[in-house]
Amino acid sequence: MDFTLPPQIDGYRKRYRAFVAEHLLPLEGDPGSFDDHENIRLDVLDKMRAKAKAAGLWAPQMPAARGGLGFNVVGMAACYEEMNYSLFGPVVFNCAAPDDGNMTVLNKIATEEQKKRWLQPIIDGKARSAIVMTEPAPGAGSDPAMMLTTATRNGDKWVIRGRKWFITGAGVAQHFILIAKTSDDKRKGLTAFMFDRDQPGWRIVRRIPIMGPEEHGGHCELEFDGLEIPDADRLMNVGDGLKVTQIRLGTARLTHCMRWLGLARRSMDIAAEYVSRREAQGTKLAARESVQGLLGDAAMQIDIGRLLVMRAAAKLDQGDFARKEISMAKVAVADVLHRAVDTAIQLNGARGYSKDTPLEWIYRYARQARLVDGASEVHKMVLARFYMDQRNDFWSWG
Repeated sequence: MDFTLPPQIDGYRKRYRAFVAEHLLPLEGDPGSFDDHENIRLDVLDKMRAKAKAAGLWAPQMPAARGGLGFNVVGMAACYEEMNYSLFGPVVFNCAAPDDGNMTVLNKIATEEQKKRWLQPIIDGKARSAIVMTEPAPGAGSDPAMMLTTATRNGDKWVIRGRKWFITGAGVAQHFILIAKTSDDKRKGLTAFMFDRDQPGWRIVRRIPIMGPEEHGGHCELEFDGLEIPDADRLMNVGDGLKVTQIRLGTARLTHCMRWLGLARRSMDIAAEYVSRREAQGTKLAARESVQGLLGDAAMQIDIGRLLVMRAAAKLDQGDFARKEISMAKVAVADVLHRAVDTAIQLNGARGYSKDTPLEWIYRYARQARLVDGASEVHKMVLARFYMDQRNDFWSWG
């Protein structure tokens, strides 16, 4: 079983690592690089994106014919991890959520005309995007079947009414993927649409305050009161909304894990550097058995996470849906990130709790990992169903 990366992918991985070290890590030490929501300031982002494009590192997940690099999922896993060694990395290379997942699903399912209209501007970095799915209770959260927002056909248009919330990136998005209820059919009752920010009939009610750093555009609550969407802007067939979400969320859940591993590695490197030079009672902290136990366990857990991600990525590249493997990676890596940064803060002492390092930023960001794109409890239920159906075959090879 060979885990060696293809030479071309490994070459790109090293180039991403070098770009992050040279251009992005120095920015994190300057408070002026951050916006009011603790992400990279937009004017700074524009400059870094121009450098990423000039370096030939832009949008690796997209086809070369559309301006990307055409990476498979294994290639994405290797390089996304390197990107998110920096807090700013994914968005600089156009690999941040939610644009990353939206580009991937549109590239897979949209018509050529729809790709030209909705996808290409996102790839080019000229437009940002959001997916509009989750709703306030009693509407859809982890269960799309609870969808309350409706799309009612009126001639060659669909009229949208309802409320959505925790819509990541909505504050800056120009292009939106909307999931709405078109019938009471439990499997075919949802349909997916595209709409533009400038269309009337909807509004942002509020930007929801959260505990951690935010993606650009925040997490917003939206209200729809008669938004009209032409049928030409429907994605796939009427009733295929659940299928659209499944296509999007599969790879998107895994790309979250890829990025989180980069943050986990960064956290542990900060800890390792500190304990290697800090002394207490005449002994370097790194020489203490208790510290070595924490370091060794965290390093092992990160590598377990990497293996789970790579296995799921390889399955996706083989044409498998990899639902079991993705759920396993999602649960494990969400925990790995939280444990790694918690360990790093503990090893840094009061310094780790301060803003003198990025650890407190990563710690607050990490808490969402067990919630986004399916809570850990939901994924464990999925794994339980697989196990009960497969029993000993749950652990099959290949």
